[in-house]
Amino acid sequence: MKFNTKTIHGGQEHDPAYGAVMPPIYQTTTYAQSAPGGHKGYEYSRTHNPTRNALENAFASIENGKYGLAFSSGLASIDAVLKLLQPGDEVVSTNDLYGGTYRLFTKIYEDFGIKFHFIGMGNTKKIAEYITPDTKLIWVETPTNPMMNIIDIVAVSKIARKHDVLLAVDNTFATPYLQRPLDLGADIVMHSATKYLGGHSDVVMGALVVKDQGLANHLYFIQNASGAICGPQDAFLVLRGIKTLHVRMQRHCENGKAVAEFLAKHPKIKNVYWPGFETHPNHDIAKSQMDDFGGMVSFTTKGNNYEEAIKIVKKLKVFTLAESLGGVESLAGHPASMTHASIPKEEREKTGVVDALVRLSVGIEDKFDLIEDLKMAIE
Repeated sequence: MKFNTKTIHGGQEHDPAYGAVMPPIYQTTTYAQSAPGGHKGYEYSRTHNPTRNALENAFASIENGKYGLAFSSGLASIDAVLKLLQPGDEVVSTNDLYGGTYRLFTKIYEDFGIKFHFIGMGNTKKIAEYITPDTKLIWVETPTNPMMNIIDIVAVSKIARKHDVLLAVDNTFATPYLQRPLDLGADIVMHSATKYLGGHSDVVMGALVVKDQGLANHLYFIQNASGAICGPQDAFLVLRGIKTLHVRMQRHCENGKAVAEFLAKHPKIKNVYWPGFETHPNHDIAKSQMDDFGGMVSFTTKGNNYEEAIKIVKKLKVFTLAESLGGVESLAGHPASMTHASIPKEEREKTGVVDALVRLSVGIEDKFDLIEDLKMAIE
């Protein structure tokens, strides 16, 4: 199947009970058994649930993987990946990443004896300098949050293979509509399904997708043992969201391009971060590993003025000042005080997350209304 068809039919079967076209919400904790162990594949809903299984099959299909896992949040899915590690293991991570990921790495898992190296991965040759015999995982976001930096997944995967290290890619910003990391050599793909996969700002969820059966079995064990699973209602909502992912992402990309180009020409705006610009760092890599450039745009005002940035986000009317991203509605955020507040200021600013930075999640409204809203707020 082509991708647009996979979003609707990939990994899916009509419900065997009554032929329901959409998977029913199996709102149950347990399942009747004819004898001990005599069941129809389901015993207890922490371990398996038909609605969640349908979603996990859809996750695997759209990422060209074999095994999908659904979790209660994006951070819960990252937590499961880190539970593959042992005290003394080391992780090489991009230094420009979601603040919640950084907090989980440094405030939780460092205390358990995991060592993290945060480095810029725009030049992938630097990665090998930080790999030791204890390195077990390379963690990548691309495009990164919020600077939209592009990391060459193929190049990183070659380094990971050479050193027998797992490569995990957070594909939340790109989605499988634009980029499929497993096809580029990654071992694990992670999503905050709260964002584009759900697409309607009404559910919190995380996802992992892998190809290797042994790795999948280890992660399924962690999922069941730790219990950070999503409920059937949430699984139903994300399944529904995935069915329109392709049409939503097409409009997100169109509107993101229009907004980025408007901002780049505005006399009061200094820097605009969007992978579609030829001047954007690693633009050629973005062209080679992505099918378009997405709906996430960040920018700074001239003078790098904190008050000016806050004034803009407070004046917006069509864009909503709020956490998160990837919904049908346009959102604006101030990373330094919102999504990345957990990263120390000195560390933030090393990666470009200055106090004047504004991040936009460009929705699927009319692009002219979005541009007029930004024009009004800036001027």
